[in-house]
Amino acid sequence: MNRKPKYTLFKNSRYAFEGFIHMLKVETSFKIELFVGVFAFTLIFILPFTLWQQFALIGAYFLLLIVETLNSAIENVVDLVTQDHHLLAKAAKDVASAAVMLSIVLNLILWSISLVSIF
Repeated sequence: MNRKPKYTLFKNSRYAFEGFIHMLKVETSFKIELFVGVFAFTLIFILPFTLWQQFALIGAYFLLLIVETLNSAIENVVDLVTQDHHLLAKAAKDVASAAVMLSIVLNLILWSISLVSIF
């Protein structure tokens, strides 16, 4: 028996939109990252960055949002599977959080390099 729902672009887009709304409602880190993004995007277009620097900064920012979203998905799945303290559940959550940390570090490095190059 095939339990996979029929693919439609509009239905799948709705699922994505619902996921985004869930992130806005529930995930504080995501809200903070979006708030910081408003200022980051303003600086990206105000400061005299090269086109490639702008692409790199925007790409790294979206990578951060993507990784944060995946981190939340992993945390939700782990919580769904077990509420007990389990070493593998902790490891899964910790590794997902490390991915977020690494994407933040990437953003900080790119911003540092870009700011140093224009000043």
